[in-house]
Amino acid sequence: MQLNLPPKVTDRAFARLAEINADNGTKALRIAVEGGGCSGFQYEIKLDEIAAGDDLVLEKDGQKVLIDSISLPFLSNAVIDFTQELIGARFVIENPNATSSCGCGTSFSM
Repeated sequence: MQLNLPPKVTDRAFARLAEINADNGTKALRIAVEGGGCSGFQYEIKLDEIAAGDDLVLEKDGQKVLIDSISLPFLSNAVIDFTQELIGARFVIENPNATSSCGCGTSFSM
């Protein structure tokens, strides 16, 4: 049985967020799970200025990642990372709860 643990954010993701904030001030990275996408659920990843009262705040070196309470169960034990590939650079989520995902990596099913 796998315990429901909060998601982890890699040092690489926090470092990229710090680079973004060097130009844009102090914004947090918001991770949310919404219905839709080609596999049933999709990730929404955006910059946000304000944490809601029920957000989980993951913080390192002044950088923050926000996850709302509704999305949190879908992201249990997940890893939030930043990757640079030939096709581009982006934040990615390695989610052990997803039973399948589409090729774009932003849509998944459970």
